Amino acid sequence: MIFQDGNTYPSLKSPFVTVGVFDGVHLGHRALLDRLALKAANADRESVVITFDPHPKFVLPGPKDDLKLLSTPEEKMELLLKSGIDHIIVMPFTKKLAAMDTGRFISEILAGRIGTGFLLVGYDNHIGKGRDSGFDSISLHAGLNGIGTEQIEGLRGTEGIISSTAIRQALLNGRLETANACLGYSYSLSGEVIPGNKLGHVLGFPTANLKPPDNKLIPADGVYAVEVYIGREKYRGMLSIGMNPTVNNDRKIRTVEVHIFDFSGDLYGKTLKVVFRFRLRDEKKFESVEHLAARMKLDMIESLRLLT
Repeated sequence: MIFQDGNTYPSLKSPFVTVGVFDGVHLGHRALLDRLALKAANADRESVVITFDPHPKFVLPGPKDDLKLLSTPEEKMELLLKSGIDHIIVMPFTKKLAAMDTGRFISEILAGRIGTGFLLVGYDNHIGKGRDSGFDSISLHAGLNGIGTEQIEGLRGTEGIISSTAIRQALLNGRLETANACLGYSYSLSGEVIPGNKLGHVLGFPTANLKPPDNKLIPADGVYAVEVYIGREKYRGMLSIGMNPTVNNDRKIRTVEVHIFDFSGDLYGKTLKVVFRFRLRDEKKFESVEHLAARMKLDMIESLRLLT
């Protein structure tokens, strides 16, 4: 069950709770959620995840323009619902909430409103305002309110502890395989199809121009083999992210364009979901549009091979 107004909470008997942003709901998050669900089941209690909207960094002081998210609020809810947790509470992250210290958040919200019996904390969790909001402070204030606590270690991948920050950096650096391995699924984005310059039609590879959500992270410029969902129908395709340097010498407009194999039809105004399966190459400026078209044909052959 999902509670989203910030004031209504499930009526539960000493539930087992965890608190976090959970951007991307990656393997590290899922290790925490699995542990929470198991401990709650063993104690015959229900499990609760408390998360926030918007992302706290959009409310807290500091730069915000460079923060892009792995999951939209809707995508995060879908991933959390698949985790086996009984209840999800989405708290509006406001300046008032941001001003709460650890003790007040635990006493007023975790103990007072939810009646938390046990709090499971991630390796880097901070609850409440200020530097003194780590596990020592959490454990102290939870104990004062009769709440048991446990902190789990971070889950390690091939390049260190898995985190949303590390996954964002991997995607921005073109390391799709690493990002997908840490997520535990293939990264995706959805967007409305908007008018483009129709160059793809000229080259023999008509494309759908996508407009992703403003705060959604777009991977590094380059060409990718992707799966494309139009409603419930799945297609194979190749997707290009970048400035189209072969034809746009002066324009600095970054586009996301997908060519869908074995599809014809009008997609303007529709929402597509693209799933990033493989990164093929970096964006490149070719000598001519003919050279670009020839390379796109090779990209298509490679995409079909990888996606078979």
